Amino acid sequence: MRLISLVAALITITSGASAHTLQQGQSLPELAITDKGRILLNGGDFSYAPFNTSELTGEVRLIQHFAGRTSAKAINQAMIDAVKAAELPHDKYQTVTVINVDDAIWGTGAFVVSSAKDGKAEFPFSDVVLDEEGVMRSSFELESESSAIIVIDQSGKIRFVKDGKLSDDEISQVIHLLKQLLQS
Repeated sequence: MRLISLVAALITITSGASAHTLQQGQSLPELAITDKGRILLNGGDFSYAPFNTSELTGEVRLIQHFAGRTSAKAINQAMIDAVKAAELPHDKYQTVTVINVDDAIWGTGAFVVSSAKDGKAEFPFSDVVLDEEGVMRSSFELESESSAIIVIDQSGKIRFVKDGKLSDDEISQVIHLLKQLLQS
């Protein structure tokens, strides 16, 4: 009996660890990131534009949100590697990387920005967003110092969401889901 109570307590603690407000089947809530925002690349020159989640329709998208820390980026690197290996069509699919610069280690903000620009240059077809004020993390109640993966369909509905490290099975599930959504 005591073991059952302990297991129930652990389940409660574990399920509370990922308390984001995003719900599968719901539309991705609208939010705007205006301080820095979307990185634009034009002929080798970088600039910024406001980013709004309401613009994320028309394509299947995987949104990767992570704290501006190497350790947070690494949490779901296996998911991003799987997406790269899947070679999804750029005319129907887009990866959106939102980097929470507000959740960077003190003094590393310039490095985070430089690294984000390098990522945009390497993958110009991807959307890279710098969130200087942590708008997405606070609005969606995502974990600090972490990484979240969100898949939305062409209409902007959330089809998968997890705050924290994805297991190998979850990575396979997401790749299968992305391919399935691209066929519809």
